[in-house]
Amino acid sequence: MTSNHYYNAADLAKFGNIGEFQKELADKFFSYYNEVFKDGALSAREKSLIALAVAHAVQCPYCIDAYSTDAVEKGNSETMMMEAVHVAAAIRGGATLVHGVQMMNKVKEISM
Repeated sequence: MTSNHYYNAADLAKFGNIGEFQKELADKFFSYYNEVFKDGALSAREKSLIALAVAHAVQCPYCIDAYSTDAVEKGNSETMMMEAVHVAAAIRGGATLVHGVQMMNKVKEISM
């Protein structure tokens, strides 16, 4: 059966199959990926919140699904998760607005 939309939640479970056409590179990616999410200076729980926020900033529905689940499983509250999403929104909004400086510079340049 074919989906009527590009995003298919069932495809998230296929993520491990990305090595089908390039196993060596996929193995390297997953090795790195798994190492990144281990406890370090930041706990795995904190990293999960960061991943959830970044997932929203890059608007990846697969990542949002995965890290919503992961964040809950690691003991993050709904309030903590939404606060992380607000941090992402503030950074994304600020990044958009600060690029307005480029627009202002250009407008001033062509107005001279």
